Amino acid sequence: MANQIPEELIEQVRTSNDIVDVIGEYVQLKKQGRNYFGLCPFHGEKTASFSVTQEKQIFHCFGCGKGGNVVTFLMEMENFSFFEAIKYLAERANIDLPVDATSRESPISSENQQILSAHEWLTKLFHHLIRFTKDGKAGYQYLQERGITDETIDTFQLGFAPNTKNFTATFLEKKGFHQQMLVKFGLLSRSSEDGSISDRFRGRVIFPIRNHLGKTIAFGARALQGGEPKYLNSPETELFQKGKILYNFDLAKKHIRKSNEVVLFEGYFDVISAYQSGVQNAVATMGTALTEIQAKLLKRYVDTVIICYDGDKAGIEATYRAAQLLEQVGCLVKIASIKDGLDPDSFIKEYGGDAFKREVLEASQTFMSFYMQYKKKDFNLSLEGDRIQYVTEILQELAKIESPVEREFYIKELSNEYNITVESLQHEINQYRQKTGIQKDKREKDRYTNNVQKSSKLLPAFHNAERKLLSYMLQNQSIAERVQEEIGASFNIDEHKIIATYLYAFYEEGNNEDVSIFIERLVDEKIRKLVIELALDDAQSDISDKAVSDYIRIIQNESSTGVNLKQLKAEQRLAEQQKDPIKAAQIALKIIELQRQVKHLN
Repeated sequence: MANQIPEELIEQVRTSNDIVDVIGEYVQLKKQGRNYFGLCPFHGEKTASFSVTQEKQIFHCFGCGKGGNVVTFLMEMENFSFFEAIKYLAERANIDLPVDATSRESPISSENQQILSAHEWLTKLFHHLIRFTKDGKAGYQYLQERGITDETIDTFQLGFAPNTKNFTATFLEKKGFHQQMLVKFGLLSRSSEDGSISDRFRGRVIFPIRNHLGKTIAFGARALQGGEPKYLNSPETELFQKGKILYNFDLAKKHIRKSNEVVLFEGYFDVISAYQSGVQNAVATMGTALTEIQAKLLKRYVDTVIICYDGDKAGIEATYRAAQLLEQVGCLVKIASIKDGLDPDSFIKEYGGDAFKREVLEASQTFMSFYMQYKKKDFNLSLEGDRIQYVTEILQELAKIESPVEREFYIKELSNEYNITVESLQHEINQYRQKTGIQKDKREKDRYTNNVQKSSKLLPAFHNAERKLLSYMLQNQSIAERVQEEIGASFNIDEHKIIATYLYAFYEEGNNEDVSIFIERLVDEKIRKLVIELALDDAQSDISDKAVSDYIRIIQNESSTGVNLKQLKAEQRLAEQQKDPIKAAQIALKIIELQRQVKHLN
């Protein structure tokens, strides 16, 4: 790798990509003190334990233990090789790599590379046809009738597949793609009757479906003139799984981060119309119900999700299911209601984009307000028994809300509407919270946090001294040189010895203090994780010579004491073997005294 790309160029690529910016494209990061925190993308969690340090250009998850620099993050997140991560970062920073380096083998399979290439060719072909040829005129007129501008067609790379049996097949064959592979990935169709091959999407407007990196991995296609089915997607493949991606996510990412909220739609045209109207933090599911994977993906990026589904009965039911799922993963959910049973695209056409933002999105209601209205359909509220049952179900949902202020707000609404005292409703909620263990869970969580904090204090003094000293050595070369002269690698913990040895060599090679580079030298994953933990230690940048001397003294005392204790314990065992209890007891007293002295010194 280093032979193909000069080390200084790799370093330029790394330093040109701030780790906070890169990870911020995958995780919603919030600054707390000097570090940034978010939900870990490598394991499921509801409380942010994923830390990114801009100063040191490293990340670490206190939950699952993963950590590294900007390169290793991409290797973990995208399953990139080291080269692929460097190549991606170079493109991101507009840095040219050597020509021979860019020909390196990709980590994805040869077949997947080919199919990505085939999708790229077709995206360009279909888009060219709809914008500049007679063959795409029908599709272009259809989009114009729906109010889609040329600029929007270009932004979304919308296209048209001619209503010709072998147009796509012939084009791709000339590009060297094999029919069998194209059938397997759903770009072509094989007849079940005679086995003949034909174009899958002919006579349809094409919507390229891209992954989060902007690569087309599938197509959605809309029939013209009442063709059936109205919408046709590519089949699911290794590259395209409907339940794992969201339409337009690649374009919406930066707008989602900027606004800290996302608008969730059901269809392609809803997203496209909204985007054209200035609502650019818009994504959509792929014609299926929202999945837990998609909900967790959104939670990584934002706190607030505005669900904007169709206003008909089916849309309301889908809204309820999606809202429940998003609430479960920790999102703040808002529900946008559309009048007259319209869908978002129709509303925008009828009333305009400004009205959509003002009357639909900005007027969206909380999940609890939506839920209270939604549940009324299940009861005949003119009957006393149904009213009691309705209030009971609402209280059970209210019990899940952590904010006392929010709970009180809705309790007062129920109190006014059903003439029940606030005290009675609050008492009922408290009982639900106790029964379901919500309050207990919170106490357990607090107890766990306290135990974690205490555990670090329970380490022996010499262990803490070694950790502190290594932490300073990682950020100050002169301290490392002093420690090397006085104790070398004579740390008492084996892992600390290894880290010190690597660090001495790192500095001797002429490297400056840079943890993000140093960790790349470490092959052992356990050692790398420990270095990242030490680097994230909240040590002050300045440390006195006396403090360094104290740490060194504690380490040396433990080292010499350890040798003496080992020798005395060996003599004690020998005395016991020789049936000399008096001598064994005398040695035991020496051991106790030595341990007492060490404790006093520490």
